[in-house]
Amino acid sequence: MGWFGSSEKSAPDAASRQDRQRCWDSRDVYFTCLDAANVIKPGDEGKACDTSKAEYERDCARSWIEYFNKRRVLAEQQQGVLTQAKNQINAAKNS
Repeated sequence: MGWFGSSEKSAPDAASRQDRQRCWDSRDVYFTCLDAANVIKPGDEGKACDTSKAEYERDCARSWIEYFNKRRVLAEQQQGVLTQAKNQINAAKNS
């Protein structure tokens, strides 16, 4: 029985290995769809990934979704910085 008298499960159980795996799988499918649509920031894809987004939101806890979405954008920004640094190093070597 839950805190408020309900035994009904309202959100994925992050402690369950199966629920975590289901979340990760849904995230991967959604992010693959975003990649195919050339979208970096989740939520900016319009209706392109509606089905996979709905599954992602169903299978993952809200806090996980926020974390994964932020990490996706941050990873892209970091990649841009690393590419810029590499280009600067190569330019310095060629000078």
